[in-house]
Amino acid sequence: MRINEEITASQVRLVGENIPEQGVYSLRDALRMADEQELDLVEISAKADPPVCRIMDYQKYLYQQKKKAKEMKANAAKIVIKEIRFGPNTDEHDFQFKLKHAQEFLQEGSKVKASVFFKGRSIVYADHGEKLLLRFAVELEEYGRAEQMPKLEGKRMIMMIAPIKKK
Repeated sequence: MRINEEITASQVRLVGENIPEQGVYSLRDALRMADEQELDLVEISAKADPPVCRIMDYQKYLYQQKKKAKEMKANAAKIVIKEIRFGPNTDEHDFQFKLKHAQEFLQEGSKVKASVFFKGRSIVYADHGEKLLLRFAVELEEYGRAEQMPKLEGKRMIMMIAPIKKK
């Protein structure tokens, strides 16, 4: 957006509420009108022929844009990721305990990152870890859906589960 003297066209189309008669004016007349109102001449559409301009308080406009952007950022949903860690040979009680926690996390709207850590030679049980994560996802089907299948990254297998949006 160009303002005041930065506008290069010789003729401009003025629009807005604070103009007595909307239409095409010379740049000099448009700048004079803006100066009389102690406001800025702002080019809205440079591609139009002639360019479309509006007389307004540019600093106030910028302030309102920043304020709007800040509000949008504040209203944006913040995604929280909770992590649940398993071993490849996690027993039933621990599995149920962690499952209950995952259900709570998904109900409050957090994502759950389930991971199986393989220590030392336990990496030979990678299939156990995959079965464990798939069972975990199946048990949580009514609370969340798996975003990806379990994948092995180094010495750990990871799976992300996102909460189901409530209507």
